[in-house]
Amino acid sequence: MQEKHTFRSDGLKLSAVLHVPDARKPGQRLPAFIVLHGFVGSKDESHAEIQARMLEQMGYVALRFDFRCCGESEGERAQVRCFDQVADAKNALTFLAEREEVDPGRIGVVGHSFGAAVSVYAAGVDDRFACVISSCGWGDGERKFRGQHPTPEAWAKFTSLLEKGRKQKQETGQSMWISRFDAVPIPEHLRKNLSPKAIMEIPVETAWSMYNFRADEVVGNIAPRPILFLHTANDTITPTEQSIRMFEKAGQPTELVLITGTSHFPLAEGDAPRTKAIIKGWLDKFFPSPLGA
Repeated sequence: MQEKHTFRSDGLKLSAVLHVPDARKPGQRLPAFIVLHGFVGSKDESHAEIQARMLEQMGYVALRFDFRCCGESEGERAQVRCFDQVADAKNALTFLAEREEVDPGRIGVVGHSFGAAVSVYAAGVDDRFACVISSCGWGDGERKFRGQHPTPEAWAKFTSLLEKGRKQKQETGQSMWISRFDAVPIPEHLRKNLSPKAIMEIPVETAWSMYNFRADEVVGNIAPRPILFLHTANDTITPTEQSIRMFEKAGQPTELVLITGTSHFPLAEGDAPRTKAIIKGWLDKFFPSPLGA
């Protein structure tokens, strides 16, 4: 079952879809997940929707939503800031915890890419999140960008854009807009995995927000709540070392799984069966649902 909903975050109305397993019995309270989409993406036609549908099938309630300034949610379009998204995730949990279908003490958070970084940070500063699944995420914005712009020429081009945007904002009060791919390069053959509702241009302030965001500074706070770091090996979008470094800084129980043979989108059609089996095995051990069988 899927229902459209809205909830408030810092006065803005955010658009959401609630997934509830059909096998839920009347009055039954199930474990649940907040599902966070990727970089200026969407809850719809995306990895977030795939994750939410997967979790529903595995016996969990799932709430996928558009961050402020994205998708169908309120806010100035594309004016994304990392700590605003952390606030949105926390407010989504507050909303979901009040649902009659949900066990309020068993709400996890799952995110992909940018959403994974927000997932880790949110759980690191709010102990209401019962577990974390981080898919191809990142923990240090500056180091992530260095990996995404690896040559001296590419790094100089990227940082010059940041400085030019900072100067324009200071002098005119207006944002300088750049292609999303100038901030986060994506090989042409992988762009088909982006939601058709994803935003294609961003203000430089969004890139600065990411540059200064460090989920790995709070990942150690999550233990003893369980974490799964899932990343594609040799990821050509978000460097694989980002999840490895977060795993090293996390407490236990934490697991790291590197998936070979694909890049950045482990739930894309060809790799979904294997990835779902990995996630299901982890959930059955660390965060089981009574409907999981």
